[in-house]
Amino acid sequence: MSKTTRGSCLCGSVSYQFHALEYVFQYCHCSRCRKFTGSAHASNILVAPEQFEWLGGADMVGRFEHPEAKHFATCFCKQCGSSLPWLAQSGNTVVIPAGTLDDDPGISPSQNIFWKYRAPWREAVEALPNHDELPTRKTGD
Repeated sequence: MSKTTRGSCLCGSVSYQFHALEYVFQYCHCSRCRKFTGSAHASNILVAPEQFEWLGGADMVGRFEHPEAKHFATCFCKQCGSSLPWLAQSGNTVVIPAGTLDDDPGISPSQNIFWKYRAPWREAVEALPNHDELPTRKTGD
């Protein structure tokens, strides 16, 4: 039996779901994913197109295809700008930004891809201090 996982954009205009028994969950460190996410890496889930469906707001989905890319594209909400799932240019895979999930997918990332292109300023999150809330600002001595 496949698990249904739902997701949406920040403003709620666009929603989707996917049904999958198994799928790939990975961190991508390529420069295109870093540019699109504005972070050190993208957290992506990959499913077959037949496992994915838009639930609402498909008309609010914008798309950008990089002219030099073989597979890469991006989708986003035209209202709030949130990253959204996108069909790879090859048509074989839907790439789902894990940060847009509303449900727990039940698995964790299993690999890093394009590691040699990782951001030079990237630090392992485990090595950084943790705060449950916004930390107070330090004042000068």
